[in-house]
Amino acid sequence: VYIYVLALSHHRGVREVTLWISGIPVSDICKHWFMLYNKDATQHLFEVSAGLDSLVLGEGQILSQVKQVREKLRNGFGMVIPGLFEKAITAGKRARAETGIASGAVSVSSAAVELALTKLPPGSASSATMLVVGAGKMGKLVIKHLVAKGCTRMVVVNRSQERVAAIQEEIPSGVEIIYKPLDEMLACAGEANVIFTSTASETPLFLKEHVESFPLPADARLFVDISVPRNVGSCVAELDSARVCNVDDLKEVVAANKEDRARKAMEAQDIIIEESKKFEAWRDSLQTVPTIKKLRRKTDRIRADSVVKFMSKYGKDMDKKTKEAVEDLTRAMVNKILHGPMKHLRCDDTENRPLPETLENMEALNRMFELELELLEEKIRAKMDQK
Repeated sequence: VYIYVLALSHHRGVREVTLWISGIPVSDICKHWFMLYNKDATQHLFEVSAGLDSLVLGEGQILSQVKQVREKLRNGFGMVIPGLFEKAITAGKRARAETGIASGAVSVSSAAVELALTKLPPGSASSATMLVVGAGKMGKLVIKHLVAKGCTRMVVVNRSQERVAAIQEEIPSGVEIIYKPLDEMLACAGEANVIFTSTASETPLFLKEHVESFPLPADARLFVDISVPRNVGSCVAELDSARVCNVDDLKEVVAANKEDRARKAMEAQDIIIEESKKFEAWRDSLQTVPTIKKLRRKTDRIRADSVVKFMSKYGKDMDKKTKEAVEDLTRAMVNKILHGPMKHLRCDDTENRPLPETLENMEALNRMFELELELLEEKIRAKMDQK
């Protein structure tokens, strides 16, 4: 469980969390938590979002969870925490898009599917007949990976139909899964282009004499055996009409992909650091927001008062369209005048300006436009209006 807190100090932040977790002694909480502050906390969330903190480097599920949190923060959480998660999503997307850290199968089941699809002629994956023998844990994962790769029809052979029906309920609509009992396995294999096997059988399910009796395929029939012990006899590989891949072949693919992802994780760290700096700059720039609001309110009031005086003197003979043009013109003039000062109050990634310089600009604008006095006058006017 990750808890993110925006607080005035480390001590107050810890105190808020311990008060929130009621019913558990603080001494017990302290045994299990680890705390990160400021930049370290920001960078950790960005690493989580990029999948660098996941058991499987680059996996995408965690980014979806970060997006779900962002949606829940839409209202009532201020600006900093929602902004933190928004930037975390950006970092996660960039890390995946620019380094390819999420590419390459890193499990035996996903490697089996990826390898099978690379052996098929280009563009034939959706029309190829897929047979999955066994609907246990590994068979279920194979089916899900096939669906994720765009396969919309497959035959599943299993002892019981109930397990296949349970898998069907988890698969999106539009995907056809055809159940066949175990005694129809050889007939189904004779019609298949790719055969995945993942059963607990102690003896091979497919031998050379079985495969020799199958109709000759246009391309060599592919057996992808992820069972231990093997479901496809080694003698099947002697046939010109068959190609066989087993767990040992797939483990080599998985190991290579894991090594590749580790290299890409190093590249992703540069993106994480860059996006962390952007967030810190944006958060620091929020210090100037009150000054921006005060400057905008003061100039808007001066503009509105000036327009009222102008209209009282010259507006009697003006039509509605001309009056609206005067309003638009004066607003445009104020916006152009404010563009320079507003630009110098930014220290986010759009302006390469250090925070101390931005704060100096803020203090200068407060003095030049007498914005502190403006705030006092607003309070006085508010009290007068109440009376």
